[in-house]
Amino acid sequence: MRFLFVTKEALAVDLAWKVKREGHEVWFHVGAKSERDIGEGLLEKADDWEPRAEAADVVVFDDVGHAAEAERLRKKGKAVIGSSAYTDRLELDRDFGQDELRAAGMTTLPDWDFESFDAAIAFIREKPDRYVVKPNGKAQNEKVLSYVGQEEDGRDVIEMLEHYKRGWAARIKSFQLQKHATGVEVAIGAFYNGKEFVLPACVNFEHKRMCNGNIGPSTGEMGTSMFWTARNPLYEATLAKVEPRLAGSGYCGYVDVNCIASGRGIVPLEFTCRFGYPTINIQMEGVLSPWGDFLAAVARGEKYALRTKRGFQVGVVLAVPPFPFVDADAFRKYSEDAVVMFKRPVTDGFHPCDMKLVEGDWRLAGSSGYAAVVTGDGTTMEEARREAYNKVKAIMIPNMFYRTDIGERWREDGDRLQAWGYV
Repeated sequence: MRFLFVTKEALAVDLAWKVKREGHEVWFHVGAKSERDIGEGLLEKADDWEPRAEAADVVVFDDVGHAAEAERLRKKGKAVIGSSAYTDRLELDRDFGQDELRAAGMTTLPDWDFESFDAAIAFIREKPDRYVVKPNGKAQNEKVLSYVGQEEDGRDVIEMLEHYKRGWAARIKSFQLQKHATGVEVAIGAFYNGKEFVLPACVNFEHKRMCNGNIGPSTGEMGTSMFWTARNPLYEATLAKVEPRLAGSGYCGYVDVNCIASGRGIVPLEFTCRFGYPTINIQMEGVLSPWGDFLAAVARGEKYALRTKRGFQVGVVLAVPPFPFVDADAFRKYSEDAVVMFKRPVTDGFHPCDMKLVEGDWRLAGSSGYAAVVTGDGTTMEEARREAYNKVKAIMIPNMFYRTDIGERWREDGDRLQAWGYV
């Protein structure tokens, strides 16, 4: 088949390369100029993607924000993965997402929207509590701007809002304060084929902070652990309730609901209606079915018997400066064109992200410093961790950093989720 991947920042380069290695013809369009060298030596680039869309059997949009293009292609009968007006709004408009969760029968946390930092600060002073700050719209892609309050009276959130007011007022036009909830943070996702979810579903645990123990700036993601599951109580409490509301949206692609689970119940936090990163890279470790066949079936609304591994998968993000910040000068100084070296061959579980292949050498590309994801699997979480980190030790990148505790939370979180009867 012929696949066209349309991407702003080359996020799906690893998936596109996987589909190509399965024997399909793949064209790869990168919108951002700073990221256009990503995937060189791996994929055929398409500077102008629209003519290629006419010839493609499957068009894949790897991020939100492509609703108009995706829906236009669907109306023409094209098989399309990703983006619709409804699902883009679910992710980008937090109020709408929360309304839809409530309409689906789920209990959500109290939240308040603001367009003024001063108004939010006054609100917290009037109602001291522990809050989470979440930017709305495109600003939420700047993961360093999300903040989970630590103080019960909200003092630290006030300080953070004062900081945002000075440095980010032009970027953050509106944001949400959400009441903090304690419990196990867990997400469950599955691929939706326009009619129903294709099972099994993926239960995953994100590690968002830069350093071990969830210390440091929020990066979006430094690693994830996961396993695949048939219908279970966690699925019934989340995706099963969302499924009817997706009908008629036209959307085909991955849907994930992030939650806080406790002995009192499951509280959904937010939607992700696209591939997750590095979730998709780690899912490639756990899925046994050919990705090209699977994506085509999902895009065409067909049933598919997705085959996955038993056990657990762990993925570790390898990053370099300036990640997680945007600093083109720092990237050029410390990371641009750096060669990736291997102490021994890593034949599987190495997933290039912001990389290119030049005369047989892997080199860093793009501008973000999100270099690669390394994955492992095992019958236990510890086996999966050990396999992933053994591969990490074989990889050398100048100024590389990564977390060493991905998957460790399962010892406690897994016990609690099982005790509460969710998994």
